[in-house]
Amino acid sequence: MSDVSNYLVCASQRSGSTLLVESLAATGIAGKPQEFFQYFATSSQSPQPREWFTGVTDPDIIDLLAPVDHGVVDIRSSQEWREHVLDQGRSPNGVWGGKLMWNQTPLLIARSRVGSGSLRTAVRALFDGVDPVYVHVYREDVVPQAVSMWRAVQTQVWRDQDGVHADHDDGAVYHAGGIAHLAAILLEQDRHWRRWFAAESIEPVEVGFTDLVRNPTETTARVLEAIGQDPDLAPPPPLKPQSNTRSKEWAQRYRDDAARNGYPL
Repeated sequence: MSDVSNYLVCASQRSGSTLLVESLAATGIAGKPQEFFQYFATSSQSPQPREWFTGVTDPDIIDLLAPVDHGVVDIRSSQEWREHVLDQGRSPNGVWGGKLMWNQTPLLIARSRVGSGSLRTAVRALFDGVDPVYVHVYREDVVPQAVSMWRAVQTQVWRDQDGVHADHDDGAVYHAGGIAHLAAILLEQDRHWRRWFAAESIEPVEVGFTDLVRNPTETTARVLEAIGQDPDLAPPPPLKPQSNTRSKEWAQRYRDDAARNGYPL
């Protein structure tokens, strides 16, 4: 049985998950969901632009990305880390929320020190052996998702900040190979989530990007209801879409390049 006081949003980058968790957080009754599991213990940092391109040697791609900052080692114990995560993700009414990307699952397992290596056991270990409600956020079309991520890894801007993604030149450079590399990663992440849910006989709350963007308040209300909270408290969307004319032009350009070169679609 799931404990409705805990929920975990499972997604891939640029899938719309930030819009959902920010909307849930804005209610004040649905936890304080953040991406708690993205930080490497060796650096205390999330994956940096060049770390997304491990194994890629093309200088035309690598030179567009910021050098790696090695950061500092996180010396907290597993218990200290767990207590921090639970404290930071819980709203005053006791509801906890968080967000997990598939590429972060090894970090969660390592942090939890689960000997079995089981993701579900690692998640349950956070909540004293009880499952959270799982929410699966996915994007139906990987092309704009990969374009969005390619822009983000270059600019290191991951959400709307006072119109920074308006239709002016943000310094990002189109590169079909860079987008293709990210598209393959994003497609594989979502495949892993679907396989894992099936293998574990989990039926998550399904949230598609199209519905989320078209009806963010309605979609947030549906998730609130699934976690046992009042759906009428779903707020207007707190974030603006980052996609713009340039994103759409790049998406079409990539589709043309993908058709010629066999890139992921």
